[in-house]
Amino acid sequence: MDKVYISGLKVDTVIGVYEWEQNTVQMVVIDIELFCDTAEAAKTDDVNYALDYAEIASEVTSFISNNRFKLLETLAAQTADLIQAKFSVQRLKLQVAKPSAVANADSVGVSIERG
Repeated sequence: MDKVYISGLKVDTVIGVYEWEQNTVQMVVIDIELFCDTAEAAKTDDVNYALDYAEIASEVTSFISNNRFKLLETLAAQTADLIQAKFSVQRLKLQVAKPSAVANADSVGVSIERG
């Protein structure tokens, strides 16, 4: 199975369970692995057979930035649902990191797989 990936997609959104977080825009970092068959795209060198990672990044950015979330789990699950509904992927892995969540950690996050 082939894989197309988007790594380090930074998106500003409202996320968190605390009241102050619901009034603050914070950055999350998204990593997505999209499992699909790239054979026809590789064989023909035709973008029409390729997974459009720029469009996926745009859709994900728009969705996350235009919604509010309390939990990273909710953000991850709804984003995965969006990708599966709009794009032809057989399986996906999605990681959401929240760099500002814990003061003495680089980041915390959630990783999910759907397929």
